[in-house]
Amino acid sequence: MKVALVHKQLDLKGGTERVLYRTAEGLRDRGHEVHLFCGRFPIAPPSGTQGHRVPCLTWPRTARLLSFAWLSRRVIAPYRCDVTMSFDRIPKQDIFRSGGGPHRVFLEKMSRESGVWRRLWYRLSPYHRCLLAIEKRQLGAGGCKKIIAVYNEGKREMIESYHVPEENVVVIHNGVDHERFHPGRRALEGKQIREKLRIEPGQRVVLFVGTGFRRKGLDRLLPLWDTPAMNGICLLVVGNDSRLPQYRRRWAGKQIFFVGPQSRVEDYYAAGDVFVLPSIQEAFGNVVLEALAAGLPVVTVPGLGSTDRLDGELTEGLLVNGDDPEEIKAKLLRLLDAKRWPELSREARRVAEKYSWERYFTELEEQLNGVLACRG
Repeated sequence: MKVALVHKQLDLKGGTERVLYRTAEGLRDRGHEVHLFCGRFPIAPPSGTQGHRVPCLTWPRTARLLSFAWLSRRVIAPYRCDVTMSFDRIPKQDIFRSGGGPHRVFLEKMSRESGVWRRLWYRLSPYHRCLLAIEKRQLGAGGCKKIIAVYNEGKREMIESYHVPEENVVVIHNGVDHERFHPGRRALEGKQIREKLRIEPGQRVVLFVGTGFRRKGLDRLLPLWDTPAMNGICLLVVGNDSRLPQYRRRWAGKQIFFVGPQSRVEDYYAAGDVFVLPSIQEAFGNVVLEALAAGLPVVTVPGLGSTDRLDGELTEGLLVNGDDPEEIKAKLLRLLDAKRWPELSREARRVAEKYSWERYFTELEEQLNGVLACRG
């Protein structure tokens, strides 16, 4: 099968971009002819696949959004691919993989957590208006034949927000690299990270991984380190933010380590004891799944694709109110209990093993073949 995969750029920095790259590799390995259509190629396409640049404006972002959305179809058409699968907002494709749910719902959630000026910006921003207009075309009649959501809540949001027929939306969970993220790394790589940061042996470490700290809920978490209950507990923050220097200045001396983005993030999972992600808005939560695979119990908001299969005592980490610092603190301290931790770690790994890339590709191939069969 000749498959077109579409996204504004190919790199390994964001969750959607990493899934795009992994999808290209997996479909290639299953014998498909894979073509990547992107506005930018900061990295080379996987070997055995073909990359095609979609010419689009680079600034401002509204012009970049519109030019990519409208020009991508013109670039794809001459290659006569059997199925076009988009990971981005374009008006027409065969399959749309939604990595974050409807943008309409995203704006509603972010507005509830924002001040009056930010809410006004969300309402009047040309970028958000244009993105909503494309989304309406994309999810409306004729925009796509099938929608792939990455979490059950995302499927519900698609159906309710745009009246998409339920049979047109399928949930396919992402996979995780069970070797890269493994509890066995704690003895060597985890120990090295702790020594590098001068964290005492046996000292408990809460891990946060995410880019864009406000949306990922770091501002909900940090005030806890001003309370006596967190004395002796380290917070390890991996990821980037435009205000990273301000965060470092404000929280200096609070047993909080802002280490920035890391290429070997698996080593930092190996240094943690509990993972926390109290996001304002989140869809699948790849980092949560990576933490589970590394054997870390998690404290996070409910409804993520990475927690759809969470069960047993691990469900204690699901927040009822992600904006309640007392609830976050109570759940962190409960999961950090040294007596319970070994069993919680084993349960975390067991849940993560339910999410495999092999399963992802099998389910994805079913959807590709289904669309091709409908085409006749």
